Amino acid sequence: MSVSVRIPTILRTYTGGESEVSASGTTLAEVLDDLDANFSGIKGRILDESGELRRFVNVYVGNDDVRFLDHLATATPDGTQISVIPAVAGG
Repeated sequence: MSVSVRIPTILRTYTGGESEVSASGTTLAEVLDDLDANFSGIKGRILDESGELRRFVNVYVGNDDVRFLDHLATATPDGTQISVIPAVAGG
């Protein structure tokens, strides 16, 4: 299954400057594995040392935050758009 992944500016050094890339996988975990196979090191910026999403990285499959779905087991149907969005903090 092919999906498109929107890459935030801070991670575009891994994708050669591309803001959107294609990846394959039936779940978010598989998509992240495929991304890392093609863009080495990017997965380590999205997942922490325990293999979970980093606290300040939000990932959406379509319009839904995966934290309110099935986390890394969230299904990624063919043609889905995935967005990786770093959280903005400040005050």
